[in-house]
Amino acid sequence: MQDLDEFTVTDAALAQMANTSDPRLKEIMDAAVRHLHAFAREVNLTPAEWLTGIQFMTAVGQACTPVRQEFILLADVLGLSAVVNALHDRKARELGSQSSLLGPFYREAAPELPNGALIAANPTAPVITLYGRVTDNAGQPLPHALVEVWQTSEHGLYDLQQGNGEAMDLRASFRCDAAGNYHFRTVRPLGYSIPMDGPVGNMVKLQHRHGFRPSHIHFLISADGHRELVTALYFGDDENIGSDTVFGVSGSLVVGAKVDSGSPIPGLPAVHYDFRLAKADPNDTGRVGADPTKLMHAAE
Repeated sequence: MQDLDEFTVTDAALAQMANTSDPRLKEIMDAAVRHLHAFAREVNLTPAEWLTGIQFMTAVGQACTPVRQEFILLADVLGLSAVVNALHDRKARELGSQSSLLGPFYREAAPELPNGALIAANPTAPVITLYGRVTDNAGQPLPHALVEVWQTSEHGLYDLQQGNGEAMDLRASFRCDAAGNYHFRTVRPLGYSIPMDGPVGNMVKLQHRHGFRPSHIHFLISADGHRELVTALYFGDDENIGSDTVFGVSGSLVVGAKVDSGSPIPGLPAVHYDFRLAKADPNDTGRVGADPTKLMHAAE
């Protein structure tokens, strides 16, 4: 038997896990133990602070529901989701359009609507058009690619934040035509604060951060044989475009709505954006994030 101190306990823990049969699980857990122990030593973590951390993580879990994923929100505001996205992009055999965060408000099975449809059930703000083409990196169109979109309303709320998420609004799926074209109508979303009524919001307040995301529309685009693209388009005139609280904005994704003679719906301000999908790699591990209901069911 060895008397353990704050340094030798790390080696002891790693030794107990040495027979882990899954090599990737062993790699991840070994690194997690080393870094967690080093973190505790670096900040000289006290028992009271450790219990505060346990209470915080417990509260994050208790805040999760089938329509709210507080752990994804936590990963987003800490920049961890952005890091995982960047690592995922780096492993691609080729890069298409820039990725962005899926966020905590994605839902599967959004209704499939015909191109040109309005995705807002009861708009109270001017309608705009979004249109473009989905291609591969060589510029060849991807016929019938699936384009999923979701956004906040003109009041800054997702459908999941209203009425316990019973109804779907401001989200839809579209099939590109034979030339890879898509278009739909919507209202410009309002930039919004992340949910500040839970443990993650309380942490953001303690850090004196504004907690706001700039106005944006999410996209999830897929086509056979190509890498699924999770991204978003950000409106460049939003006051928080340079300080997104979840670090999702990239310059190539900043857009503006304007009069556009090439728009398939004349008379409306339009955003024109073409998306490029990279070739799929057999080792791709999928998107960062998930439908909150799926994560809740997996936990059960």
